[in-house]
Amino acid sequence: MIPDYIRLTHAIPSAQRVLWYKNTFPTYAGIFLWVGFYLNLAGPTIGEASIGVCMAALLIAGLLCFGLYYYVPAMLGMQTGLPLYVIGTSTFGTKGGYLIPGLLMGCLQFGWVSAIASVAADFIMKGLHLRSRIAFSVIVLLWLYSLAWVAIRGIEHVARVAKFINWVPLVMIGIVFWVNRVGIRHYTAGRSDPWGGVLNAVTIVIGFFATAGAAGADFGMNNRNGRDIVLAGIFGIVAAVLVAGGLPILSVAGAIGRHAVNTYSYSGAISSVGALAPIMFFLFAAASLVPTCFSTFIGSNSFTTMFPRIPRSISTLTGVTVSALLAISGLANNLVEFFSIVGASFGPICGAMCADYLLAGRRWSGPREGINWAGYIAWSAGFLVGIADHIPGLPPTWVNADRPAPLISFVVGFLLYFALAKARLQSPVVVANESASGAAS
Repeated sequence: MIPDYIRLTHAIPSAQRVLWYKNTFPTYAGIFLWVGFYLNLAGPTIGEASIGVCMAALLIAGLLCFGLYYYVPAMLGMQTGLPLYVIGTSTFGTKGGYLIPGLLMGCLQFGWVSAIASVAADFIMKGLHLRSRIAFSVIVLLWLYSLAWVAIRGIEHVARVAKFINWVPLVMIGIVFWVNRVGIRHYTAGRSDPWGGVLNAVTIVIGFFATAGAAGADFGMNNRNGRDIVLAGIFGIVAAVLVAGGLPILSVAGAIGRHAVNTYSYSGAISSVGALAPIMFFLFAAASLVPTCFSTFIGSNSFTTMFPRIPRSISTLTGVTVSALLAISGLANNLVEFFSIVGASFGPICGAMCADYLLAGRRWSGPREGINWAGYIAWSAGFLVGIADHIPGLPPTWVNADRPAPLISFVVGFLLYFALAKARLQSPVVVANESASGAAS
């Protein structure tokens, strides 16, 4: 009754756990420092509301990411020493876990790979002053297939590099901000819609973070205790959102305020630094090496775990090929749209997991039989709510009320799972969870 992907997984022992600032904190900070997060952040935020309102919105978004999307998966990972694929079986069942979060996580990770490759190739093109679509396609293919090999063969080397390469975008963010700081006081928002700016900021940040929040289980299983979980979240999520989101939108505001650019794209703010701009485009692209490798590795792990008979190399190259097609075709270019779909997919997953965590007495209940329909129904309803703006025929008033969609999808997933569990639609637990109890003790 227990699939191999659960039965063969071993909990990380307490002796192998490390301090929060050695793994979870730098990993999450590095996620937000990727240029794709803040590349198009300014337009929907300071383009509609004042800078002060938008900075407050970033703080709210960071706290929501920490409290709703990260904390419970990370605590479950710390308590049990088990990864998300196994922990998710208490919410979605042993068979249901194949699809959610298993394969869904893998598919979305290769979606992330396409988005990262598209941004990296675009920045390389800007650094070389090229506009050829053929050159863009060649760069995407070289980028993805070479880094896929690294993800398969040498991911441990990437982990070492990540400790240092995270400083590259942070330093460059600081330089761009310093150059444009004088124009901040002269900036005024193009529109006056404070509430719209707040909702846009929360939507973008949560949508960007949703999969990483659920993956908190994989990071938390390497932490020692609840204090590590909290500190890593405060500094790696809340503070990182303020720094990696706040400084770039201030830089864009400053660049517009001093009339150096007339665009809300962060690329324009980079171009405004002058002779250093081409080098900075290359460095921002180089900083995308690590997120490309890690997303490829996580996606590959998902498919390899769920389909152990398929060699890792084949599943990885298949996923990377799909990523290349998405990037070359231009489908991966709309980052804000992609973030909203990610939030709609993983918002209800995190919501259902939070409800399951509370119902089980703030612990992992253990894997459940087959498909846990309470989890699947909660996820389906939350997902539909999250993509309401993509459903044809819905009244515009309904779509406008569904903001911020990733947050509302979380709430729907949480409330519906809680109600269905109380109605006894949960599958029974199939095995006592000695691993979780042993890890927690």
